[in-house]
Amino acid sequence: METSAGPDAARRSTPVSSSVFRGRIGCDVRSGHYAVPHRYRLHLSLSCPRCLRIAITHGLLGLEETVPLVPLPSTPDAPGGGYAALRPLYEASAHQYAGPAAAPVLSDSWTGRIVSTHVPDIQRDLALRFRGTGPDLLPAGREAEIGAVGDLCERSVNQAAQRAGELGLDDAHAHHGPLTVLFAALDSLERTLRRHRYALGEDITAADVVVWVTLVELDTVHRRHLDAAALDRIAAHPALWAYARRLAAHPAFGRRLDLDGIASRHRAHCRGREAAGAAMSIVDWRAYQG
Repeated sequence: METSAGPDAARRSTPVSSSVFRGRIGCDVRSGHYAVPHRYRLHLSLSCPRCLRIAITHGLLGLEETVPLVPLPSTPDAPGGGYAALRPLYEASAHQYAGPAAAPVLSDSWTGRIVSTHVPDIQRDLALRFRGTGPDLLPAGREAEIGAVGDLCERSVNQAAQRAGELGLDDAHAHHGPLTVLFAALDSLERTLRRHRYALGEDITAADVVVWVTLVELDTVHRRHLDAAALDRIAAHPALWAYARRLAAHPAFGRRLDLDGIASRHRAHCRGREAAGAAMSIVDWRAYQG
């Protein structure tokens, strides 16, 4: 049985960062935080890919009434970063908290404190403690596979695409390495989706949430810093992008998109150069958002 350390566990006598908030929701009343409808709140900015993953999980599980979602602005609105609306939660949860009041946050309305800011833990607890009538996003025996897909997306797609853009677009040899990694990862996903409907087979799982958000980020953010040749190679995965469009048509996915927010967040944080790939997206995401 997973248990929480209790509502006072996050309090500290020295400055701390948001990474310390790793409370878990348990399965019965003996847990400090246990699963009760309407007790918890999710504070999310849908322009953030980490928050978007949680929001999609929340939607797939049908938790709109059970765990209310509190929307945050697309870009941080507090001095030094973070969100003004979250500052009281952080200050109540950690004495002398010195960092930004960052999202995502899973809060406990009974105590007015933070349970967790850790995305994998939040997604797992939503799926296991508040599943409701939604799909089984964490099927028994497949967590290692889900983790492997997440690692592929983070290291070989997100980080590789980011690195390729940072290295510049004029010297093909400079970014050959990260682009090779990126293309290999997309090829692997393409082969899977030629054979199966979803990332791990014929049923939707948490792996699909990670893959889809990764594709959104690749096509709305990283694309802007890649040249036309790289974009053509990325687009040459018909099964993968058909999968992206199919999931975008699902209300739990497409309706969570905040494309203007993603663009604003990108402009606020990015210092890279735009390239030829910025001209046109692979997927018309606006046809699905809202």
